[in-house]
Amino acid sequence: MKRLYRDMAGLLRNGESFAVATIFDKVGSAPRGAGAKMAIRGDGSILGSIGGGRLEADAMRLGRESLLSRRTVTQTFDLTGKDAAGMDMICGGAGEILIEFIDADDANNRLVYQAVTDVLERGEKAWLITVLGKNAAGGDLTRQQCLVKPDRTMVGKIDCDPYILEKLLAGPAKIVLHAEILDDQRFLVEALRPTGTVFIFGAGHLSQRIAPLSQSVGFRTVVLDDRADYANRQRFPEPTEIMQIESLQRLPALAIDENSYLVIVTRGHLYDRIVLQQILRSGAAYIGMIGSRSKRDLVFKEMAEHGYGEDELARVTAPIGTNIGAETPEELAVSIVGELIQVRAKRERVDQKERGNTSGRCCQILTPNA
Repeated sequence: MKRLYRDMAGLLRNGESFAVATIFDKVGSAPRGAGAKMAIRGDGSILGSIGGGRLEADAMRLGRESLLSRRTVTQTFDLTGKDAAGMDMICGGAGEILIEFIDADDANNRLVYQAVTDVLERGEKAWLITVLGKNAAGGDLTRQQCLVKPDRTMVGKIDCDPYILEKLLAGPAKIVLHAEILDDQRFLVEALRPTGTVFIFGAGHLSQRIAPLSQSVGFRTVVLDDRADYANRQRFPEPTEIMQIESLQRLPALAIDENSYLVIVTRGHLYDRIVLQQILRSGAAYIGMIGSRSKRDLVFKEMAEHGYGEDELARVTAPIGTNIGAETPEELAVSIVGELIQVRAKRERVDQKERGNTSGRCCQILTPNA
């Protein structure tokens, strides 16, 4: 998403208008594909993806029409079982798609898209609010948009009661995308936050369960393995990223930082230890390793013999996952991803506490120059 917004902000700076397709539900909890976003340019090319298939083809057509008419529209969809599976949808693949005309001559668009890009680049948290309504004649949709930061500073301008914004931000807007209808206006609230990257070392059957679950709760997910028969697109469909590496004994340079979560589930304790030796001294927020306590003790003993101290080994969560009595691969995946969510939520609470509690404040508005 960060790259997509960076590219779209660049188009606006260069004076190029485009259309944006966003998947959402009519009202309330959205399908799993909700928040998927794609830009359609005047030459017919696209940036990003909403999952391919018939829905993406329809969105491209609607996007081109939006550019010609300079209109924002919504379109309901109800995918077939095959199309819905490809989109990772629930509820039979039903929902709505928003096609927004993004005018490069509109200063508010340039301001908001650059602000979103800056938030994502800095790994900060914010909410992108899109307000849809009917014009006075009851015809085409009107569109307003702003970005609201945690301190309730608003970038952009919308015609809305500030306390409605507070209601939207306080509750269901914590999910990736939420839609509400209030006072004959439709509000789309997209939560932008440093979701983090999950690196899964090993592409076995457990990783197959972890990856889509990790992706569905907002983590960028990368699976690494040195076996082509395992690390492939047939086993891990998009948007999970796949890295087929030369060897687990020589990991490539990885962009591991304080927003990284490392999950070690390789094909045996020897490879687990080899991977752990290479990543333990990284700045990752979380390092978890599969296996029993006896296996953990054996790996830690071998690590100690290689010069790793107790404080370093204490950073490793092993056995991995929250204790929910999981036994099957599906249950284990839930316990592991649940632990990742728990760590992420704790870090967000600490970060919010450090910034200070700003709930209940009305929005301060930064508007584009006239």
